[in-house]
Amino acid sequence: MTSNIRIIGGSAHPEFTDQICGHIGVDRCKTRLVRFSNENLMVQILENVRDADVFVVQPSCPPVSDGILELLITIDALKHASARRITAVLPYFPYARSDKKDQPRISITARLMADLLETAGADRVLTMDLHAPQVQGFFRFPVDQLKAAPILCDHLRSTRDLENYVLVAGDVGEAKEIGGYANRLNLPIAIVDKRRYGDDEKPRAVNLIGDVKGKRALIVDDEIASGGTLMEAAAFVLNRGAISVEAAAVHPVLSGAATSKIASSQLASIVVTDTIPLSPEKRIDKIEVCSVSQLFADAILAIHKGSSISSLFH
Repeated sequence: MTSNIRIIGGSAHPEFTDQICGHIGVDRCKTRLVRFSNENLMVQILENVRDADVFVVQPSCPPVSDGILELLITIDALKHASARRITAVLPYFPYARSDKKDQPRISITARLMADLLETAGADRVLTMDLHAPQVQGFFRFPVDQLKAAPILCDHLRSTRDLENYVLVAGDVGEAKEIGGYANRLNLPIAIVDKRRYGDDEKPRAVNLIGDVKGKRALIVDDEIASGGTLMEAAAFVLNRGAISVEAAAVHPVLSGAATSKIASSQLASIVVTDTIPLSPEKRIDKIEVCSVSQLFADAILAIHKGSSISSLFH
């Protein structure tokens, strides 16, 4: 069933692509990426992909713009090489947080990414934990969104005694998503009422809904970017009586000084997935990584075989 499947890995996260290929039992399709002196890129597919079912793995990570352009060029090359179907596998979707027009005269860039992928020739998208579920509606072709909650919850159950834990949503917007974790772990919930003013990435906690006094707080979010939300929430719950604080997040963006903030903070640990590669300087002792490559491999095989992947969403 895998004779006509091709897995292509962009330059963003080759280790993740190799893990997927290992789970499926295929070799990575060979490609060549050339950066010319004028900064233009060329992608060449070095194997026959005519009438093949091709999956291009490329999460959004620095350098973001180069990665997006490499992805689009690769998809276009595959289209003109007569690939039967092209699936963009985007473990972390580019510009996922730009999902609405919340300021005058700005782009809804997540919608633009959907248009660019369609124009390049993608037939479907496979991703994980979109910042906002409505991003799926920006596409005019199928989008499968996997969820990391089962894997993160299994890891937490196997490595911690969760008897005295309380789940904490870093802001009101995360409260709905944290419900899935609460149901799986059978834990109570608290919500930090946080306000953000302008674009300074300095959120301010003003209230706490729920009780954390005398408990171990576990802050859950879909991603950690600059770390501002996480640091503010961690300090806030500790001030409200929590005896310790940990965190779990799907996408370890860790932009700017986020890693150093975490290293010097009162956070005991952070559990993340490998949707985004962690550079050596970001692999500090406080960060635990759970792989979601098996889940993506299972989804890719289900798409290739034409079978349902609904069970993987849960």
